[in-house]
Amino acid sequence: MAEAAKAKPEAKAAVAKKPRLDCIDGCRFALVFPIVVAHFARFGTSNLTALKLLTQENVLVGGFFVISGYVSAYTSTKLGARGVEEKKVANPELFFWQRVMAYYPLHFVSSAIFAPMFIWVERQFNSTWNMIAFRAMLNFTMLQAWFPKEAEIWNQPTWFLSALTFSNLTMPTFVLPQVAQLSKGGLNKLFYALTGISLLQKVSYSETARFHSSKEHPVDGKVMHPLIWNLTRFHPFWALMEMTMGIVAVRHVMLDTEEDKKKTPMNPLWLFLAAYSSLLLRLTQFDFNDAIIRGVLFVPLFTKFLKAMHRDALSKEPSSITKFFGSKPMATLGSLAFPMFIVHGPIGQIFYKKIIAKKLWGKPMPHSFFPFYLAIVLGLSHLVNEYFVKSKKVSAIGGQVAQTLSGWTSGILRDS
Repeated sequence: MAEAAKAKPEAKAAVAKKPRLDCIDGCRFALVFPIVVAHFARFGTSNLTALKLLTQENVLVGGFFVISGYVSAYTSTKLGARGVEEKKVANPELFFWQRVMAYYPLHFVSSAIFAPMFIWVERQFNSTWNMIAFRAMLNFTMLQAWFPKEAEIWNQPTWFLSALTFSNLTMPTFVLPQVAQLSKGGLNKLFYALTGISLLQKVSYSETARFHSSKEHPVDGKVMHPLIWNLTRFHPFWALMEMTMGIVAVRHVMLDTEEDKKKTPMNPLWLFLAAYSSLLLRLTQFDFNDAIIRGVLFVPLFTKFLKAMHRDALSKEPSSITKFFGSKPMATLGSLAFPMFIVHGPIGQIFYKKIIAKKLWGKPMPHSFFPFYLAIVLGLSHLVNEYFVKSKKVSAIGGQVAQTLSGWTSGILRDS
């Protein structure tokens, strides 16, 4: 009887539900909003200082890869023990396709709706029909991040989905099972190794570009060829490094012992301020490019911020910043992050891409219109979120497609 009594609490602990981390969802808006602003900031102000500060989307996007890995591991690995949840990854092909179908439907629909505009623009610049067909294929198959010259075709920000898809392909069989087996000591070593590898590549780019940003600081009066920069910021392999860093981070928190949980957690505010303060380096005499700021400062600090906030959220008295990001308004805004990311590019082109805006409005919209552009993006994102992203019908169709594709591809990730 005594042994049975001991066994019951252990069984309960084994099936204990993971608490929902609304504060992590709230952080998405803190990343997506400045990215939305950055892509069209030059149409909102002519102030050079403001533009230097606001146009750092290539730094901030690293945080999205970290969060993607963080959430993926939190939902599919064991809490308080090493290893993955076997049921979640038992069918690795289905695991992969389910994640793809979480974002592909909106990408597909938005691409289809705006395809006439994208194609019309291509034709205005004398693109051949063969080239247009090739770019359409890259867009709809989400392969554009593998092609430096074509990474920003059509809806430019969706290169992120291309890189994310490759990263998701590696998750169920290779990355998650291996990382989830590590102890805290092993996780620490892996995090430093991943940071070092990521930094090595960025230093390689920076040395080639003489530590100058290829876009804002011409070298010897000449702008560096953008393909070098594209290979750094778009390549899926480097995205995988950052996504794995997010996995390592959340696993470190998930392995906290009862003794660890009794410790007073660090206030996440300081790490949040430190991460975002790294953006101020653009305004100093130090000519660090986005790659270096992202690899050396922003991503490591933002990753530590997520860990600190995670632990703080589980404490009896969470700090103000954790409560703020976990509040209903921020959770709601966080839910708009994905539709905002998808729709802001095409909407921005309608108002600001010269060839389109001139056709529709006579000229690109003035600086005074920029707040209205942001409001339109927010409003449209809310409608898309409510009537498409949350749609049970869309979810059901996505689930069926994932099941079908997993059947067709069965065996490519794990031989049965």
